[in-house]
Amino acid sequence: MSASSAACQLKAWRQHQGEIRHFLTHHAGNPADADDLGQEVFLKALLQGENFCRIDNPRAWLFHVARNLLSDRWRLIKAHLPLPDELCAEAGAQTAPVDVLSQCLPRVLGELSAEDRAAITLCDLEGMSQREYAERHALSLAAAKSRVQRARQRLQQRLVAACQVKFDETGQVCCFVARPAPGAGSESR
Repeated sequence: MSASSAACQLKAWRQHQGEIRHFLTHHAGNPADADDLGQEVFLKALLQGENFCRIDNPRAWLFHVARNLLSDRWRLIKAHLPLPDELCAEAGAQTAPVDVLSQCLPRVLGELSAEDRAAITLCDLEGMSQREYAERHALSLAAAKSRVQRARQRLQQRLVAACQVKFDETGQVCCFVARPAPGAGSESR
């Protein structure tokens, strides 16, 4: 690391450290975790070396890294939360309509264009990242994100129309009519 890159990294860190710490403290819940995350942000900036000095907006980059670190930490914490005892008692309870709506998915998915079906299947059902999807289909990341978003919108429109989805006052799925396979009756949820 050259002296000039270290100087620009330290300058950016000193300018934005206070607001980043405030942001991390607010979202992490305590100052000790915020300090740990802040050190990780600073370390990631240092690891950028000369590239950090070429960043147009160091503040935005630092906040982006801070948000990603918070997301990673919350994923780890949530992965280890114990299940509440009453969850077992609810196992026999009626399934929420939105969960049962997945019955309509295969048929409606089959009605989408091949491009939309591939975007939904790969990114939403198989867990492929949009970056991987972009690389596989020779698209820019922005184009891939747009394609996936448009495919999701068309899928939602088809589900609403084909399965007669209705929403409650909070915007949650309250009921729908399962679209029968050819020759079968329909069932309302």
